[in-house]
Amino acid sequence: MTDINVSAPRASLPRFQEAEPLGPQDAEFVRDLAAVLAKHGNLNRFGLCLLHDHFPIAADEVLVETNDSTARTLHTHVEKADGTQHIKASQWRFLPHAEGAQGGEPEGAVFQVLMLCLTQDLCPGND
Repeated sequence: MTDINVSAPRASLPRFQEAEPLGPQDAEFVRDLAAVLAKHGNLNRFGLCLLHDHFPIAADEVLVETNDSTARTLHTHVEKADGTQHIKASQWRFLPHAEGAQGGEPEGAVFQVLMLCLTQDLCPGND
């Protein structure tokens, strides 16, 4: 497995039911973010997702994404981070600069891996 840090403690996220989605009040934020992505040539590489929890995930676990292109379904399940064969990160979260590393990230880390995908299975974009 590639050395991807997924074992840091996760800060609490809202449950899906309580998580506030994007709305008209976020238009300026989205325009600013899109401008930064465009400036760095990443407008068609990264987007937004609503950070939320459906169930607890331990510090030594990671979400793993697979899909069935024939059935057109996505599947997410939990695996132990040190035992997974899923090596390509597909979702990240920003780490607040004020908090710094949360225990497992390298000093000065600005993001944490949330979800991995095996590059040899049916990950999104892997034909």
